[in-house]
Amino acid sequence: MRIQNVSVVVVSAVCLLATGCSDGVSGKDDGAKPKPTHSVLPQRLDKPAPMPEGELQPSPAADAAFSENLAYELRRKTQSMAGATGKITAECPKDLGSKSGTTATCTTTFEGVKVEWNVSIGGKSSFSNNLVEFTATPRQGILTRDGVARLLYGNYRDSIDYALCNDIPKAVIAPLGVQSKYRCEVVFKGKKPSGFSQPVRATDSGPRYY
Repeated sequence: MRIQNVSVVVVSAVCLLATGCSDGVSGKDDGAKPKPTHSVLPQRLDKPAPMPEGELQPSPAADAAFSENLAYELRRKTQSMAGATGKITAECPKDLGSKSGTTATCTTTFEGVKVEWNVSIGGKSSFSNNLVEFTATPRQGILTRDGVARLLYGNYRDSIDYALCNDIPKAVIAPLGVQSKYRCEVVFKGKKPSGFSQPVRATDSGPRYY
């Protein structure tokens, strides 16, 4: 599948084939001083395995309907939001067409956690009449334990020994773009936990820590 990605904050716009389909993250520091938790957080996160390379499987057949191709793209977006591997399913209205101006609600599920998406179908892409533009905006975010670990070890690389958090589940719904109830502290090599932690946030492109 040939895809053109354009991302703006929470709304993502891409192009996808009207029919047919073939077959990490950064943090932000706004300068705010972390708040002390006054106790050592109970959950230890060790360095996770790298995300697997290659296309998400299974992918739609070459003659798949537009709704199946759209569902596949939403599965990809859901994995990006989770920052982790897991069972991902997606469902869009089966009669959903590629006519410009069409709107629909689709649902993706990551390890049993459901996210609803507001989908709007745009016009034909300027690159090809066989590509259709659409925007998909998640109504909720997802946080995952592995996604947060991957973020922290990706940001701090070899400078940290481990990370401590307050019991982040394998996958859980979280508000988008604002601090969640989950917090973490990175413990640098040769140091002990300080009791200072920062909130974790869900975004449509993966967890953030600030």
